[in-house]
Amino acid sequence: MTAMRIADSTLVMFWDYDTQWGADRSRLSNGKATWGHLEFENTERVLEAHARYDVPACFAVVGAAALDGQRPYHDPEQIRRIHGAGHEVASHSFHHEWLPAVGIRGLETTVRESRDALEQCIGARVITFVPPFNQPFDYWRAASISLSERRSVPRDRIDIPRLCTTLREAGYQVCRTAFRSALLRVRDRITAECHRAPGMPRSISGILCLQLNTTCGFRDDVLDAMRANLGKPGLWVVYGHPHSISDPDSTQSDSKLEHFLATVSEWKRAGRLRCALPRDLVGAAVPTTVEA
Repeated sequence: MTAMRIADSTLVMFWDYDTQWGADRSRLSNGKATWGHLEFENTERVLEAHARYDVPACFAVVGAAALDGQRPYHDPEQIRRIHGAGHEVASHSFHHEWLPAVGIRGLETTVRESRDALEQCIGARVITFVPPFNQPFDYWRAASISLSERRSVPRDRIDIPRLCTTLREAGYQVCRTAFRSALLRVRDRITAECHRAPGMPRSISGILCLQLNTTCGFRDDVLDAMRANLGKPGLWVVYGHPHSISDPDSTQSDSKLEHFLATVSEWKRAGRLRCALPRDLVGAAVPTTVEA
């Protein structure tokens, strides 16, 4: 362990800004998705909500969206507004690729081209990476074995250490990850619930990894778990998709988001919760498990 510490309950909030690039690469079985246009319309509402409650967020942006062009694939001006509002802009790959299968050369290309496009768009450094689909999951040192990734990509597969090594070499410093041990997955399947607790980052191949410890969206049980652990040191990593907030039945809906941000803002004002961006945690007093 490094000599670092988090003294407060801390929230790191992400938005995955996929645009139509992500919709085109949907891995669902019901064909090509067409929600790309909603990303831009709903992001304006997301920005207004975050400004109203004074809660910062990290927007993980597909790099190609920062190039000149038209919606539903491009809107560099909106990406500049996200940055100008004080939020962090992270890379979400260049074309929302499924990383386990891109190969090492493809991985090097997508992380480099995405970062270059975003930095030229906003005029600032991009140091955080969010893998599309939250994959790879495969990381044997944490007993996270993805059989589906291993079956689909038997050779030249991108796993967590290869991803982190490539990110470090490309100049990134932070990555959001979602791998979980087989033991935890079995436990949750048996109990039919997801056990949530505040987490701590870990350093893998020189990259600060922020582990997702909530399901996608802004569910009441996520707030309940956070409420039960206020005052305990640790990170809560939460995320959603702007295109989903207009679906009233989604856990990412407008109403869920409003309730989540209002509650977080109240805790923040009371000094019970700290809100941070991934870049704030680089070099901060964070307990970090260091792994190769």
